[in-house]
Amino acid sequence: MNILFLGDIVGASGRDVVRQHLSSLKERYEIDLVVANGENSAHGKGITQKIYRQLLDMGIDVITMGNHTFSKNDIFQFIDNAERLVRPANMEPLAYGQHTTVIEVKGKRVAISNLCGEIWMHDVVDSPFFCMEDILDSVDADYYLVDLHAEATSEKIAFTYAFAGRVQAVVGTHTHVQTADERIVNGTAGITDLGMCGAYESVLGRDVEEILTRFTSNEKTKFKIAQGEGILCGAFVHIDDTSGKATHIERIQIRP
Repeated sequence: MNILFLGDIVGASGRDVVRQHLSSLKERYEIDLVVANGENSAHGKGITQKIYRQLLDMGIDVITMGNHTFSKNDIFQFIDNAERLVRPANMEPLAYGQHTTVIEVKGKRVAISNLCGEIWMHDVVDSPFFCMEDILDSVDADYYLVDLHAEATSEKIAFTYAFAGRVQAVVGTHTHVQTADERIVNGTAGITDLGMCGAYESVLGRDVEEILTRFTSNEKTKFKIAQGEGILCGAFVHIDDTSGKATHIERIQIRP
């Protein structure tokens, strides 16, 4: 099974660069499943029903979220019926949406789960380590894929080692900067951060001048989204369907 993971899609530039390259990536890597983080897809914070549908129409199969899941009020109007969207299992409010979805791909039941790290994150009410144990105990699937949306690199790497051999992939999101530490650990593909899909000339997808103003003066800013050509970041993972183990992970980065 071939899986394409895409990092945080940030605003219009992020959506545009995914739309531009997704079809060719799926063809090149013979992709069976596309998982993308969409928590920044609606003008940098959150997601709307319209954009949720747009992302699915582009060819994304499952959308993961993160700390900005509930930044747009529109989310409450559709999240409970969004079968291809998962939100962090350990982040409040817990009453809305699902943290894991199971879909059938090539005759295999694939569980895609979303978790938040505890370090430097808000509204997190339980350890992602404990939550993942609960998911493995309660969700019946052949393959388990995890988007760990976390700030601390150490937490994401430790999580990968904790569940090595028990899940097929652990991909980190949130920092918007792709890490060069892709690895296979006991049949588990891991990378600390996928990076982002967003404006290349930016500060993590935000307008450069505004961020500079924030750092060099006392002026409060609104974190304006950067515009312009986008960079696409993600990773390709191959799972051997005989052994059920990940055997290959490859970083993908397409610059303008």
